[in-house]
Amino acid sequence: MKLDEKDYLPRVADRQLAQLLRTSGAILIKGPKWCGKTATAEHRAASAIYMQDPDKRQTLLGLADTKPSVLLAGAEPRLIDEWQMAPQLWDAVRFAVDRGTGRGRFILTGSSTPGAAPSHSGVGRIARLEMHTMSLYESGDSSGEVSLAALFDGQRDIGAIATKDVEDYARLLCRGGWPEAVAASDADVSLAQAQNYVRELLDSDIDQLGDKRRNATWLRLIMRSYARNVSTEAPLTTIAADMEGEPPSMPTVADYVDALARTYVVEDLEAWNPSLRSKTAVRTSPTRHFTDPSIAAAVLGATPEKLLFDFETFGLMFESMCVRDLRVYAAPLGGRVYHYRDKTGLEADAVVVLPDGRWAPIEVKLGGSKVDDAADDLRTLANRIDQAKMGAPSFLMVLTGTQAAYERDDGVLVVPLACLAP
Repeated sequence: MKLDEKDYLPRVADRQLAQLLRTSGAILIKGPKWCGKTATAEHRAASAIYMQDPDKRQTLLGLADTKPSVLLAGAEPRLIDEWQMAPQLWDAVRFAVDRGTGRGRFILTGSSTPGAAPSHSGVGRIARLEMHTMSLYESGDSSGEVSLAALFDGQRDIGAIATKDVEDYARLLCRGGWPEAVAASDADVSLAQAQNYVRELLDSDIDQLGDKRRNATWLRLIMRSYARNVSTEAPLTTIAADMEGEPPSMPTVADYVDALARTYVVEDLEAWNPSLRSKTAVRTSPTRHFTDPSIAAAVLGATPEKLLFDFETFGLMFESMCVRDLRVYAAPLGGRVYHYRDKTGLEADAVVVLPDGRWAPIEVKLGGSKVDDAADDLRTLANRIDQAKMGAPSFLMVLTGTQAAYERDDGVLVVPLACLAP
């Protein structure tokens, strides 16, 4: 069952999955369609069933309704791919784990959250592993010379030269982290994968966005508006107002955005709410992001060449690519990524927070001309945080599209995205 090593692109999630198989009876791998969940699960599974297999779908759904235990029988770990097509399998797996012995018995994968919740949450029995599209480190486009984990452990002696420049970042952004795009040797095929993803979502997958029929025109316009507001705190009222023609009602817009979130098309970045020295109010609005920056580029018809002549849009999409990679790199540490902005306008594009309370603010700058301003803002932010309660930041970082990684005289780290690793 396991894939040939030469055919498998290693993922940061591999180590997390291996650990969870040692400690949990079942693991749910969730994330965007086409991000590589099935391949990662197959790499560890001893047997599998594929609920989307068109030749067996009706039989499998019938068994899920009448005797789901039949679908669970097989060499373990047993992979159940796209389990949400038969949500009753969740309770069957939970029951099997309760009644059986051993760890690492089942791996479930899913690219959407079912509308009807299972009768049992699975807490304590089914562990969850979130996957994203491939980071630049996973795709081989980052040298990995600067480790996020090492920075949190106190490393400061960094020094590296990235081999990527702005033209490369424009191409990598439009290509995205889709494994098929990364593996493609033809540049045109590689760049077409995000466009294919959007086309399939609008043409074929739209009926899977919940328990009601969706309007493809509205969905396209909402995604286009989302793309124009990526990496901003645009409220849903702005998303609606930015739609062409007469937009649907606000409840409808909210419903569509929720459906896009449940199918891992969009993944907003929540606001961080730390303890501050002063009474400055912290904004709580999320920043808008797709699960992969190439979705935004595809929706807007942006090409690498067009982005180079629209640096404002390029910068916002580059920030979204940085957020994706930070989410991938923080995951093995148990970390989460947030953003910070207060009422004075002081902000950090990303804040990585670990379970033990360690934290680090990060500003994203595509070019080098604003690095000084970003470093000043990061130092101001660090001083504004109540460090008696929150602790001092583990590091301050400007994450860039430039080429040199180094520590500034003021202690702020400047790190090219193409040098960063878990």
